[in-house]
Parts: sequence; C-alpha cells; structure tokens
Amino acid sequence: MSRSLIERRLFDLAQRLRSARDELSVVDEQLAALTEAAEEARIRSLVSETPLAHREYAEAQRHADVLARSRRTLEASIEQMRASQDQLLDRLVAGDGAK
Repeated sequence: MSRSLIERRLFDLAQRLRSARDELSVVDEQLAALTEAAEEARIRSLVSETPLAHREYAEAQRHADVLARSRRTLEASIEQMRASQDQLLDRLVAGDGAK
C-alpha cells in the first residue's frame, strides 16, 4: 500500500474517531440523565407501590438499558478504529524503515 494511501486512510480514520468520541461524549451525558431519571422512577415506584409507578420505572430503566447497550457498541467501534489506526501507523513506519 502506498504511503499516500496510508496517510489518507489515517486522516479519514482520525476524523471518524473524533466524531465517534464526540458522539460518545453526548451518549454519556444522555445516559447519565436517563439513569438518574430511572433511579428517581424506581424510588417513586417503591414509595407509591402502584402498578403505574412500576411501569414508569420499568420504561425508564428500559430506555437507560438500551442507551447503555448503544454506548458499549460505540466503545467497541472506537476500539476497533484505534486498532486499525495502530495497524496503519505500523505500516507507515515499516514503509519508512524500508527506504
């Protein structure tokens, strides 16, 4: 693979990583808010002991769980991009050493 192609891929990957990290930051904020809302709903459910309050808690917790799964998927994607970046950097360095 040519040096220019590796550099282009590294540049594209760096942009995707930056975007994914920004998205992770937003997801973290949203997850914190949803987790807090679910905890408040859980407490209301315990205090009121009504089916409606329990349903509200279950729904809030379900939303938090879905977002937590999305966060884990995003983290895995970021880790995969980092690994690809490392491989490209290795190829770039190996190409420079061969000259």
